[in-house]
Amino acid sequence: MIGASTLSGCAEGVLDPKGPIASGERQILFNSLGIMLAIVIPTILATLGVAFWFRHSNTRARYLPDFTYSGRLEMLVWSIPAMTVLLVGGVAWIGSHDLDPRKPIADTIKPVTIQVVSLDWKWLFIYPDQGIASVNQLTIPVGTPLSFELTSSGVMNSFFVPQLGGQIYTMAGMTTRLHLQADRPGMYRGLSAQFSGDGFADMRFNVEAVPAENFEQWVTATRNTGPVLDTEAYAGLAKPSIAVAPFSYREVAPNLFKSILSTRLQPDDPSDLSQAVEQRAQK
Repeated sequence: MIGASTLSGCAEGVLDPKGPIASGERQILFNSLGIMLAIVIPTILATLGVAFWFRHSNTRARYLPDFTYSGRLEMLVWSIPAMTVLLVGGVAWIGSHDLDPRKPIADTIKPVTIQVVSLDWKWLFIYPDQGIASVNQLTIPVGTPLSFELTSSGVMNSFFVPQLGGQIYTMAGMTTRLHLQADRPGMYRGLSAQFSGDGFADMRFNVEAVPAENFEQWVTATRNTGPVLDTEAYAGLAKPSIAVAPFSYREVAPNLFKSILSTRLQPDDPSDLSQAVEQRAQK
């Protein structure tokens, strides 16, 4: 009851899922917890029972100082942990394969593709089909699968939205993939789960899940405001900065994500980075 009352206050985390992936991950946690409690609780009760029965005042307890071996006890002691490992391992194996980050979510609705770049110390979200981008603000349609392509501009980082599930790493020069979905409208917390330097503590972003029609309105409004994300703008954005307020770009240079992915440069010299990205884009 104490544990249940404590967990009842958990919100905005993995125990309060708002999508199918997060719900599946929570189910794995609960299944594993139930299996382990089936061992832990009897063990605790048995420990208390043994201590009570073999108390000094109990004259009925048999004292066996020469006891050395019991096949039945050995079978009991080793079979229960072995069964626990098999059950927990099976739950984790099957669940993790069902929730493979690269596995698309089965749905008749076309997924929204979002390209994610982890920077120092902020997040860049590019919507290639819509031709727009945003920083530290991820707006998504409710009930629509999301297909993420993720990379890093420099050091390794970790993309994590606890209520939607699927923590995954971002690394320079390579792409990782993740599929998520939000089933309910709301504002969800996103964060970096990998220490990446001085600005790590403020490397957060908001995930706003809105109805499909509101998402289209947001796309239209974004296309009419804000600067253009070209190579020069990206070079400036790649400079280290802390606690960046969310903002958006009304237009994105073609194939910018592929150019960022192929440069494999640290953003130490923005002019070199801009030149390298420009050359890749031209090719």
